[in-house]
Amino acid sequence: MKFGGFYELQHPRPWAEGSEHTLLKNALEQVELSDRAGYDYVWATEHHFLEEYAHSAAPEVFLAACSQRTKNVRIGHGIVQMPPYINHPARVAERIATLDLISDGRCDFGCGAGATETELGGFNVPQAEKKDMFLEGMRIAIRMMVEQPFTGYESKYLKIPQRNVVPKPYQKPHPPLWMACSRRESILQAARLGVGALAFSFVSPEEARQWVKDYYWTIENECDPIGYAVNPQFAITCPFLCDNDERRMAQVGAEAYGFFIYGLGHYSFFGEHVPAKTDIWNEYKTNPHEFIPPEGRIQDCVGTPEMLRNRLREFEEVGIDQVVCLSQAGNVPHELLCSSIELFSREVLPEFKDRDQANARRKADVTARISEKAMARKTPAEALKERVVIKAAGHH
Repeated sequence: MKFGGFYELQHPRPWAEGSEHTLLKNALEQVELSDRAGYDYVWATEHHFLEEYAHSAAPEVFLAACSQRTKNVRIGHGIVQMPPYINHPARVAERIATLDLISDGRCDFGCGAGATETELGGFNVPQAEKKDMFLEGMRIAIRMMVEQPFTGYESKYLKIPQRNVVPKPYQKPHPPLWMACSRRESILQAARLGVGALAFSFVSPEEARQWVKDYYWTIENECDPIGYAVNPQFAITCPFLCDNDERRMAQVGAEAYGFFIYGLGHYSFFGEHVPAKTDIWNEYKTNPHEFIPPEGRIQDCVGTPEMLRNRLREFEEVGIDQVVCLSQAGNVPHELLCSSIELFSREVLPEFKDRDQANARRKADVTARISEKAMARKTPAEALKERVVIKAAGHH
């Protein structure tokens, strides 16, 4: 089982002059430390207009900085919002390829639709059409990274003439593909598309067991790959902090991840948001009602090294390929985030890395078997269109 750090870049009020600068610089320090400590991935999400909850509006810039301050971790977009009104697929293909090149082939490409009306409405993306738009944008961006030239496309949302999209990615045919998932239905969809499942629901190992089983059966037996290579991997996100003081962990974890869930509820379910005015942190601290997600109690990896070891063994046993560590949340201090990484990597991580390396051959065999069966089912790409010659405009 592998481990990845996750950055939403939460930034609760009150804000001080320069605090966003500090937020980003601290996050980059944490990423550097994670790389040295032996983490396998660093993930950054994309959100827009979600004050306090996520100041990660340009993850491609953040991840580019991460790529130059690290040597080993994979650099994961988790995720790019793919409705074309938010990110045109040509711009996505260009950015992903460039990031893959400057990171020497360490880029992973995760896709999603976005969720809240605050975000989607800001780009005039209809909620009822976001999923179709996301899948279309994802499919076209993948084609653009592979086709020479891209043969063109026209639909309700896009009209793209034939062009050769450059640069092409370092990894061939393209970086590993992932999809954001929150329910069993989206996990099965990721499997049918042949992409990794990035599960953003905080579920117990026992609940995850059936999800993993269903995912792997589906990707092996029903997948029609959206890409030109499959990526059979199942990752799950967990609130994650490690410290020897169990009581402190309980207090810090309850406040930080309570805010994470409250902020999600504010933008998705019950909040009335006035841009640049609403103070979500203050509401969270003073509002007596506690927002509980539909899934129920938060399942976390917050506690002492021994507590984390036991919980992570449970995730490992049910077949989780990667735990994505949601550590930077609420007002968790930078110093605690750093000490958490160091303590976890020293006291817990080594045994999991040993078993992951011992299991590498078996995992490679499973991936090869799934890939062979899945790629044989891939719907053939449309026939290349007639060659297009673009005449340069004359000087006037």
